[in-house]
Amino acid sequence: MAGCLIDPSRAPVAFGRRAVPQLFEELQQPEADRRLRALASLCDLMHDPERIYQTVNGAGFLEQLNVLFEDEDSSVRTKTCELLHLMTAHSIGRQALLSSSLLPPLSQLVDDNSSSCRRNVHRVLNRLTLLPAGADALLTLVPKLMLKLRGEEGEEEEEEEVQVLLLSTLSSCSRLDALPALASDGVSLLGHKLSHRSPNIRREAAAVLMALSVCEDGKLQVCEESLLPVLVNLLHDEDIEVQANAAGVIMYTVIITTGKKQCLYLDVIPILLELVSKEEEEEEEKKKKRKSRKALVMYSLRALTALAEAPDGRRRLLEQLPLLLRRSEATEEDHDIRRDAQTAVRVINWRP
Repeated sequence: MAGCLIDPSRAPVAFGRRAVPQLFEELQQPEADRRLRALASLCDLMHDPERIYQTVNGAGFLEQLNVLFEDEDSSVRTKTCELLHLMTAHSIGRQALLSSSLLPPLSQLVDDNSSSCRRNVHRVLNRLTLLPAGADALLTLVPKLMLKLRGEEGEEEEEEEVQVLLLSTLSSCSRLDALPALASDGVSLLGHKLSHRSPNIRREAAAVLMALSVCEDGKLQVCEESLLPVLVNLLHDEDIEVQANAAGVIMYTVIITTGKKQCLYLDVIPILLELVSKEEEEEEEKKKKRKSRKALVMYSLRALTALAEAPDGRRRLLEQLPLLLRRSEATEEDHDIRRDAQTAVRVINWRP
C-alpha cells in the first residue's frame, strides 16, 4: 500500500495481492522509466517471501521477464537481473527459475556491455548453484564461464566481485562434474589466478582446482602445469581458507606417483607437519575460521598419509612420528582429526 510520501523512483504499489500483478502490468509499458519504477517496486516486494511465492506461482509472471533481458535500456536489464537475484535468495525462487525458460537468455547476459548487469547475472547464477539441480543446469555453461575467466584477467579491482562469483559458480559445478572445466583448459586458467593479489580470488581459484583434482586427469594436469610449487607456496598464505584449499589440491594430487615425486622434491613434508602441529587459538578465532583450520589440518594429514606410501616419504615421516602420535592419541582432539592422524601413523608404520 502506498504511503503518504511518494518516491519518484518507484511505481505506486496496489494494496494486498493486487500489488504484484499490477506491477507486472507496468513492465509492459513502452516507457523505460515506467518499467524501471515498476522493477524497483517489485524488488522492494521481493524481500517478503510471500511476495516471491505469489510471483513464481502467478500466471506467466516470470516469463514476462524474458523480453526485459533484451531491453534497449541497460538499466532495465540490470534491474531485471537484480529482481531475479532477490527472488533466488529463497529456495522457491531458485526452483522456479530453474523450471522456467529464463535460464538460457539470462546466461547470455554474462556478455552484456553493462558491468552492473553482468555482476547481477553472476549473482543469480551463483545462487542457483546452491541447489544441486542448479549446478547441474549450469554445467553446459562452464566452457563459456571459463572463457569469461580468461577475459577477466587483468581487470581492475572493481571487477573482483565478478571474478569471485564466477569462480564460486565454477567450483560448485566442478564438484558435480569436473570434465567440462577440465576440457576447457581449466587447470591452466586457474593456475594464473592462484597468484592473484586478492585473497578472495586465490581462495576461490584453489577451491575450483581442488574440485578438478579429484579425478585422475585433473591430478595429472596439476602436475603437468607445474602448479604444485605455487600451491606449496600458498600453504604459507596469510588467509587460512587459501591455505586449506591449497592443501586440499595437494592432498588429491599426491595420490598419484607423479604428484608424490614432485611434492617430495619440493620438500613439502616439513610444511605440512608444521600446519598439523600448529595450535588452534580457539578464543580468538571465529567459528568459520575454526572450520577452515580443521579442514587445513585434515587435508594436511591426508596428504602426509599419501606421501608415506613412498619409501622416501615414509623414511622422513618416521623421524617425525612422535608429533603425529600426539595428535592421534589426544583424547581432547577433534574426532575427525584424531582419526586421520591414526590413519597416518598406521600407514607410516606399515611394513611389507
